[in-house]
Amino acid sequence: MVPEPVTASTYAFTGVGVSTPPEQAWSLAPLIAGAPSYRLGRWIGQKFQYPRPLHLPKITATLPDRPAAVTLHGPDGRVATLCLDLDTSKALKHVVDADAAQLGGLFRKAGVRFLEDFSPSGGRHLYIPLRERMDAAEARELVEAFSLTVTSLDPSPHQNITDGCIRVPGSAHKSGGHQTLITPLAQAYDILRRRNSPATVASLKAALAPELARNRARKAREAKTDAQRSIATSFLLTAARSESPLRRVARTGLYDTARYKSPSEARMAVLNHFAACNWTREQVQNELAGQFPGLAALYGTTSKQERLLPNEWEKAQAFAANRAATKATLRKAGVETALINNTSPTELTGGAPRPGGPGLHQLVNDLENIVYAVLDHRLQIRGRESLGLRLLMRGLLGYMRTMQTDILDVGCRTLAVAMGKHHVTIARLLPILATASDGILTKVADARHKAADVYVIQLPEHYQQLARELTWRRGQVHAVRPVFRALGDVAALIYEAIERGRHSPTTADLVRITGISRTAVTKGLADMETLAMIKRDGRHWKTTAINLTDLAARLGVLDDYQAHISRNRRERAAWHAYLDRFREHHVDESELYDAEREEHWLPPDDETALWLAA
Repeated sequence: MVPEPVTASTYAFTGVGVSTPPEQAWSLAPLIAGAPSYRLGRWIGQKFQYPRPLHLPKITATLPDRPAAVTLHGPDGRVATLCLDLDTSKALKHVVDADAAQLGGLFRKAGVRFLEDFSPSGGRHLYIPLRERMDAAEARELVEAFSLTVTSLDPSPHQNITDGCIRVPGSAHKSGGHQTLITPLAQAYDILRRRNSPATVASLKAALAPELARNRARKAREAKTDAQRSIATSFLLTAARSESPLRRVARTGLYDTARYKSPSEARMAVLNHFAACNWTREQVQNELAGQFPGLAALYGTTSKQERLLPNEWEKAQAFAANRAATKATLRKAGVETALINNTSPTELTGGAPRPGGPGLHQLVNDLENIVYAVLDHRLQIRGRESLGLRLLMRGLLGYMRTMQTDILDVGCRTLAVAMGKHHVTIARLLPILATASDGILTKVADARHKAADVYVIQLPEHYQQLARELTWRRGQVHAVRPVFRALGDVAALIYEAIERGRHSPTTADLVRITGISRTAVTKGLADMETLAMIKRDGRHWKTTAINLTDLAARLGVLDDYQAHISRNRRERAAWHAYLDRFREHHVDESELYDAEREEHWLPPDDETALWLAA
């Protein structure tokens, strides 16, 4: 649960930090700063800033009588201390406190020594002193990785080599009072004297491997598209594209006061959103201490949260059910909205009964045998294209098992969400797979109006005997699980070979099983080992117990997933609106459309097929 707010009285009770006078706390400034100088703050217009003076004052034992911030970077551009600024302008104070606790737990787990202070406004500063000074680029990369793990962290001090600065313990605050040292002074002095070694920094980087990989991938995309944006602007633009307003409220606790008059109204809007996305109450409660601490902060206290959440969740479910019933009534009356994730269902005209239940699961198991024994090897001759074809076939089998049907009547955008690819790529691969599958995938109807092409998935007669002679494999067939949107198709096939293999394979076994070059296999194994997804046991590879969904969230894949869903929804709405121009009646879209509603499931965990999201 989100911890209680930290106040001066809290530390007075424990005897920590608040007993250190500001004048004594200021003595730590030269041990934190990257250069022996500071800047005085003043109001410039409506903003309090720390402008660069003509002559920088030197840090002395005398505490400045005005707010003062020390510079982080030395003349050589290197830093002596990593400074993490948790700011209440980015999230509510409850979220700041929770983020500080989360970072503290991460540091202790990695063996990192750090000190901490808090400001009268409720913000927090965490300091990690370094035994060996770190390049500005490396320090910025680490701090940006931290900013992906917590909501309230402002990475800007380490993003500006010339003007990056931060208020240190003892410094005066613009609103009155001083930065209060939480760590006991003697302990803080010891930490700053016996600083963190390079080995400890390496351990910290290992703990942040997913976030570091996520940042490097983002920068590579920006370089590829020649996007000349500042890093801070890039963070804001990425969040704006991939996160709905209500999810931002749930994450930060900050809401539009012009739209919601009180935290209670903002709370209900967030809960209505989650209920409409088919969340359960247990999922909401789990995420209050996870990715959505802002929602917990809107309740104020833990006792209030425990008292109000059950009743408010019932109201949210009733609201979502009422809206769903309204849409169902309109759809039954012939009024279709353009906001469904699936294309219109194809009406069957009769024929053989469709398989279901145990019979369909047996069919999928038999098809898996044929895919692994025959189809994969047949597709390998198509080179790089074979990776997408093989994963698409696995995705179709996962769709069969999840939706309990052998009829594929969904659009390419729905398949693209599950595969993590562009819908044009799916449209190109589907006909190729139908041709190469030797009767497993067959097209039976062309797309018309809002209905997609219809395919049937079956086990051809000439494969039936072979399928029954082969032993079924353990585990569940997947399309492209969210984490492999970041790691790629090669890693997905390698991980599957390790996960579903009858024996733990060696690197040579994986090259033979997957048909992928040894260089690509070696790189894929190294990437996954860095992220602790797999481990080496002698010459053999095994999977670990890591949660792939949590790892996907740390890699930023869930943001990309939500952006993909939103983009598909906009494009589908535009296409359906174009088709509706030729209908006699017209329904105002504003009567059916909620701009803040994301009509999709959360990316499922490792036990649930990704098709539920589309």
